[in-house]
Amino acid sequence: MSNPAQDEHTPGRTAPPSSDRRRVAFATVVGTTVEWYDFFVYASAAGLVFGKLFFSGLGANSTLVSFATVGVSFLFRPLGAFLAGHFGDKYGRRVVLVLTLILMGAATTLIGVLPTFDQIGVLAPVLLILLRILQGVSAGGEWGGAVLMAVEHAPSKRRGLFGASPQIGVPLGLLLASGVLALTNLLVPGQAFLDWGWRIPFLLSVGLILVGHYVRRRVEESPVFREIAQRREQTRTPIIQLFRKHSVLVLVAALVFAGNNAVGYMTTGGYIQNYATNPKGPIGLDRGPVLWAVTASAATWLISTWAAGAVSDRIGRRRTYVLGWIAQLAGVAVLFPLVDTGNVVLLALGLIILSVGLGFTYGQQAAFYAELFPASIRFSGVSISYALGAILGGAFAPTIATALVDATGTSVSVAVYLAGMTVVGLIATLLLRDRSGIPLGPDHEAEQAVSPLRFGK
Repeated sequence: MSNPAQDEHTPGRTAPPSSDRRRVAFATVVGTTVEWYDFFVYASAAGLVFGKLFFSGLGANSTLVSFATVGVSFLFRPLGAFLAGHFGDKYGRRVVLVLTLILMGAATTLIGVLPTFDQIGVLAPVLLILLRILQGVSAGGEWGGAVLMAVEHAPSKRRGLFGASPQIGVPLGLLLASGVLALTNLLVPGQAFLDWGWRIPFLLSVGLILVGHYVRRRVEESPVFREIAQRREQTRTPIIQLFRKHSVLVLVAALVFAGNNAVGYMTTGGYIQNYATNPKGPIGLDRGPVLWAVTASAATWLISTWAAGAVSDRIGRRRTYVLGWIAQLAGVAVLFPLVDTGNVVLLALGLIILSVGLGFTYGQQAAFYAELFPASIRFSGVSISYALGAILGGAFAPTIATALVDATGTSVSVAVYLAGMTVVGLIATLLLRDRSGIPLGPDHEAEQAVSPLRFGK
């Protein structure tokens, strides 16, 4: 093997060979795709079938409660983030990634064999919620490890691009989940889909989890963590250190993600799918075409996410975010006017336009977050910021949107809510300094510990 090049921004530290970087990038994409496929299959099913199958005893409130179970998992993301952050900063990124993948896959597969409310009564929704909680714990721990494996292996001038690898796993997961649901609906249409066809996408998780586990076990530990471990400099209480020194930074970073997540969960949380297909709603489209429209928007989201990571390496993370917030605001403005036409082509166009902004407020996030926190507490910092942002943003966005339409009778109220969350994300971004290219290794802990907040420490 040839000698790897030195990382030009971390003198004396040997960077991983390019073959290792590619393997890590591939592993983070595959693993994150599997994780989010499992997560989004649930969210889509919550909008399409779970209200009827697991919450039918609640009558008119069944859909609202079904969406609320999507949000319940977010409340447990911080638990997953705390656990993963603690163990990831003490024992490494790789072991956490393998464990979260197994946990997510097991929970998803078990949902696929759950009896319904008609079969076992109230025990059915209780078990469903418990399994959704396990998905939340897994998702809370997954993201931080995946992005640090990608970013900490990357050359400093290409962190945005490499960091986009786990980021595109999210739209890939949505693409896969929507595609599998749409195909299942095509092969098992009508009442058969409601009776048993919906279980197929959940049961497919078994095969996906085996592939993801195999790929992730083959990657090396993050070079930054290996160096920390060799020096025996792991922090004993990373969570305490994080909140003692960087609590305000965690909150501001969380608000950045909240601005993206609230808007993204219009599709990933199943809201648009339900809004467009509800026979008692204003549109009443067929389920299949709507699922294909969401699939097309997920493909657009994937491309724009990847592009945002690459662009951020050229113009900086902060500037890329500002462009993204402007694009996202434009997408929010046109989304419901196009969806409310009842034309599935225009619905798809609205989702595609929105997905461009979503990608440009997401692709650079891995590198952006990694560059905010010191090496010794970085896993805890990125994981907890992400988990809190998910609660503040997407956790109950579908529930809020449903309640707003019920209260006002118009989708305009939802657009105002989403525009407000976009502005929150923009303001939070402007409160942070751009630290693109800052050295990530433990040699530069003192530089990393200087607050990136623009208004002080």
